[in-house]
Amino acid sequence: MYYFILIIGILLLFFSIFWFGFMFKENKITISNICKVLFSLLFGGLLLAITLPSLKYMLFKEYEVVKGNCTIEIDSSGRSSSAAFKMVETDDVFYFIDIPDLDSYGRAVPYYCEVTVTKDHEFEISYKIYDAKSKKLIQTSE
Repeated sequence: MYYFILIIGILLLFFSIFWFGFMFKENKITISNICKVLFSLLFGGLLLAITLPSLKYMLFKEYEVVKGNCTIEIDSSGRSSSAAFKMVETDDVFYFIDIPDLDSYGRAVPYYCEVTVTKDHEFEISYKIYDAKSKKLIQTSE
């Protein structure tokens, strides 16, 4: 997901620069074209501002594992669904698109989780869910 956001940001930025040059070269400066260029420039810049600070951690695989008791909330409203891992001790919340199958254990049960994230805690990489009492591995992402 990280690289997808980064690539979309770069493409939008290049598209806006190319379209801006094309507008002036062909003398097709209209309000519609200016709005398209500004939207592409702003949205691409926003995506790059979100992803570029974590680029060093993603390229060099500098990850941090956050361990501790957690609760997992499943949100399946709308078209997409996600799982929110709420760490009890640190109050960190991490979101994953792939939903763990925890129906046999129950969703309201506290678990012991190991969540791998970038060092700045901006992007989630993977998770491991353990039973809180026995520390038996229940499920992993991937």
